[in-house]
Amino acid sequence: MMRTPSYGRMFISTSSKINFNPQPSNLNPQISNLNPQISNLNPQISILKSQISNLNPQISNLPMINYDLTKIKAIIFDVDGVLSRQTISMDAMGEPLRTINIRDGYAIQLAMKRGLRIVILTGGHTPNIRLRYEYLGVKDIFLSCAVKIKTYESFLAQNRLSDEEVIYMGDDIPDYQVMQKCGCACAPADAAADIKAISTYVSHRNGGDGCARDVIEQVLRAQGKWLSDDEAFGW
Repeated sequence: MMRTPSYGRMFISTSSKINFNPQPSNLNPQISNLNPQISNLNPQISILKSQISNLNPQISNLPMINYDLTKIKAIIFDVDGVLSRQTISMDAMGEPLRTINIRDGYAIQLAMKRGLRIVILTGGHTPNIRLRYEYLGVKDIFLSCAVKIKTYESFLAQNRLSDEEVIYMGDDIPDYQVMQKCGCACAPADAAADIKAISTYVSHRNGGDGCARDVIEQVLRAQGKWLSDDEAFGW
């Protein structure tokens, strides 16, 4: 009778346990000594965070137009109290000496170059208004508008624009009807209370003091047309 060969049994003594985990002291010495800077993690980071949070709070706290500006195709401006200050001098003949804002002017001419339509709609009738805004490239200039809503509706119909595609910026009661109808009504900071009450946006700038620039810049930025090429750096 054949016997199955007997293989010796293997015993592992419980008194000598096998340690499968390397001692931490044997770990990569670089880990235990890992860049002592980590414990003091680059103090410059916390400094930078502080600087960012405080970075020009005047900019971060500025109001923004709560409207889809990507669909805006035209911006219509009143003159007195918007593009010029509401208090103006008069010459010896009784003609108003309107102020102009250079930054408004820059934004207007850039908007025209970018294909954004700028429109002047005013009750004023002085030829100097036309000269100023034609110089900036504006083609749609409506003077002596006694009832602005009629001119507004006619302009939109002739150019196949919808109310939702238009911003109107006014400051006083003659602008009221148009501002109720347009897609996005804007006003300077010193506009009449009734006008502010129906405005989608009230600028932090007064009339004649950069409120037009504020609105135009926000629209061009939203549409990716602000400082988008070298043309922006000239007149």
